[in-house]
Amino acid sequence: MSGLLRGRTFFKKYDMKKSYDVVIIGGGAHGLGTAYYLVKNHGFKAENIAVLEMNYIGAGGSGRNTTIVRSNYRTPEGIRFYERSMELWRGLSADLDFNMMMSNLGHFTLAHTDSSVRVQRERAETNKLLGVDSRLIFRDEIAELCPELNMSMDIPYPIEAALYHPPGSVLRHDAVVWGYGSQFSMRGGHIHQGIKVTGIRKDGSGKCIGVDTNQGPIDAGVVMSAVAGWTTQVTDMAGIRTPITNHPLQAFVTEPVKPLLHKIIVSANLHTYISQTDRGEILIGSEIEPYTTYSMRSTNTFLEHSTANALDVVPLLARLKIQRQWTGYCDMTPDFSPIMGKTEVDNFVIDAGWGTWGFKASAVCGETMAELIGTGRTPDLIEPFRLSRFAEEMLVPEKAAASVSH
Repeated sequence: MSGLLRGRTFFKKYDMKKSYDVVIIGGGAHGLGTAYYLVKNHGFKAENIAVLEMNYIGAGGSGRNTTIVRSNYRTPEGIRFYERSMELWRGLSADLDFNMMMSNLGHFTLAHTDSSVRVQRERAETNKLLGVDSRLIFRDEIAELCPELNMSMDIPYPIEAALYHPPGSVLRHDAVVWGYGSQFSMRGGHIHQGIKVTGIRKDGSGKCIGVDTNQGPIDAGVVMSAVAGWTTQVTDMAGIRTPITNHPLQAFVTEPVKPLLHKIIVSANLHTYISQTDRGEILIGSEIEPYTTYSMRSTNTFLEHSTANALDVVPLLARLKIQRQWTGYCDMTPDFSPIMGKTEVDNFVIDAGWGTWGFKASAVCGETMAELIGTGRTPDLIEPFRLSRFAEEMLVPEKAAASVSH
């Protein structure tokens, strides 16, 4: 060990070892959460786990999202999975001794057409059957719960109904990354930033035995990929085909104002979402871009479309100034559900395909991937998300609940 890093940091700096029990590629909330739960729940020694991040921790999707957490999905598999994540979120501040700044606002998925109302009704009934607090509400109750919304009928897409999910919340994405990372580091875990994986090493039988990096090779008992938008680059090195395409997703925030929006607003038809952050900024996002790229350049076209859609929903935002915008990567799967679990390469596991819903799954991903690595058995919660489902034609179609996706 070479002591504490200089500056304001919660992490200790360790020399990289030549061998670890587990190497996790990706220093976001999923990778750091997995490392933490391996130690907490499965008795791994933290010093025998390495998290490798090619940039700085949280530089990818964990730091480029809109911080919404919810469990009102469409499929039974998705609902059970995200409901467990909500259970973990509620106790995470106490568990990590780190304030997640979780704010329970309630989540609206607005429906502007008859077909959208039918979809939201189906989601509400499925949610209720599985014990999730979610119900379909109509114009009078919507106006009472969120008077900031534009309830006029003289607009192209008037609000007809909404799926109301009272547990829907926001929390601080940087707090999640630093909370998991600091607890893992305090226990002796190795977080190596600026380390790029350049290859997946295999033995003669094709089993994964480690990774190559820009700082040399590392032996590993298990290698996990948790790199979101960079997944295909890693799985290509492992010789694994994944049906993932990578799309940019943009968002922006306004100047801060006093609290005025007390619900999380998502429009299923306009593909826009709006919430107010703990700093007073109004956060606005839109659907994924139709093209694939690794560019993080934000576009004026996005601003034009997303501001117009947002103002149709909440007109009182018109006078606010835009403060900053950003772009992240979304690793999209054909059925809009993640890919989690074992692969055809022994000792190489994957956590990917997160599209626009990866942050809200961070806690349960860490818990379940740690269980998979720690026990060698695939947890029931993630069995439906196995990579082989595409070849087996056992898809988990979640597009109806991904309201900001094409």
